[in-house]
Amino acid sequence: MDRNQQLFEQAKAIIPGGVNSPVRAFGSVGGIPRFINKAQGAYVWDENQNRYIDYVGSWGPAIVGHAHPEVVAAVCQAAEKGLSFGAPTENEIRMAEEIRHIMPSMEQIRLVSSGTEATMSAIRVARGFTGRDNIIKFEGCYHGHSDSLLVKAGSGLLTFGHPSSAGVPEDFSCHTLVLPYNDVEALQQIFTSQGDSIACVIVEPIAGNMNMIPATTEFVKALRTLTEQHGSLLIYDEVMTGFRVALGGAQSIHGIKPDLTTIGKIIGGGMPVAAFGGRADIMACVSPLGAVYQAGTLSGNPVCVAAGLKTLEIIQRPNFYTTLSARTQELSNGLAAIAHEANIPFSTRSIGGMFGFYFTAELPNCFADMQHCNQVLFKAFFHTMLSRGVAFAPSAYEACFVSAAHSSEIIADTLGLAAEAFTEIARTV
Repeated sequence: MDRNQQLFEQAKAIIPGGVNSPVRAFGSVGGIPRFINKAQGAYVWDENQNRYIDYVGSWGPAIVGHAHPEVVAAVCQAAEKGLSFGAPTENEIRMAEEIRHIMPSMEQIRLVSSGTEATMSAIRVARGFTGRDNIIKFEGCYHGHSDSLLVKAGSGLLTFGHPSSAGVPEDFSCHTLVLPYNDVEALQQIFTSQGDSIACVIVEPIAGNMNMIPATTEFVKALRTLTEQHGSLLIYDEVMTGFRVALGGAQSIHGIKPDLTTIGKIIGGGMPVAAFGGRADIMACVSPLGAVYQAGTLSGNPVCVAAGLKTLEIIQRPNFYTTLSARTQELSNGLAAIAHEANIPFSTRSIGGMFGFYFTAELPNCFADMQHCNQVLFKAFFHTMLSRGVAFAPSAYEACFVSAAHSSEIIADTLGLAAEAFTEIARTV
């Protein structure tokens, strides 16, 4: 029996759905998920010892490549001193200072262990600071699986949302307003009618969980202007985009200063580290200074922090982002050109080391646009590429990632295999 299939069957008997995070189950694309045995550089190997060029990158953290020798050495050195202390360490300070140096808007920072924890905490701080209950999020943006954020759009454009997960009471989501992404008019209307009740707006400045959709210039301007006018806080969820689309994250591209920012993935170098932070006066609300409680036994874990510090060092080396962006754009543009040659409706975009591709001729700008993309063609492309040794995210709604380990030769190999795949798919269209 195929080793991946054997392990999947074994896993389903003891782990819900056979996976510890839903998208890993291949539910939207079908087939058997690949159980990974090892990873190195730009490649991963499954339990059948098949090698894949990896554009998932552990869903973003592997920006310097898998198992980078300097990161591994830092982890080993830290582990020799102990795995967890439950007490402050000097490297926690170094990590916070390094983050603030790169993202000056994060004047004060609290380390946590996951992106979900970071966004949940940032919203709690926003509510505590403003004394308001309501929050705004946008359809198609994912901010972790805390109760108040697992909310889908209501029946009307400007209505409160409803739980999108069983186990979330209506009362938990009744303070969450869900608006269309990139819709300036909807944002203006809700602030006109309810601005004084809104504690914060949380947004993915470049959405990566409805594939990759950047916020428009007009939308970003409206976010900053309206929150300032109404005394609400603007939270940039840069768990995915932080240090990925640019060294300073999406906020450095947009040229604005959010009130709070959440980050993760890359700051852990592949280990579970995340953070939230922002204006010092706002962060003064956090316990033990203020009344907003937040705690975590493994927050600032010394081994994880060591991996993150080394990764942050590497990405600040000369030409890191120039090269990363060029390689990502080379892949993105190359895929679009090949699909066009095969007469397949297809479009792409990339920023920094993040890219998205869509089986539609027009670039999508919101969740509704993404729903019109051709899912059948995506599934065919995903499996055709996987069979040729190239791993993309197993969902049409997920962005993909390039690392510093993806050389020009690896990009060229990917495009060569993509040409074969598009030719094969074109015969069936």
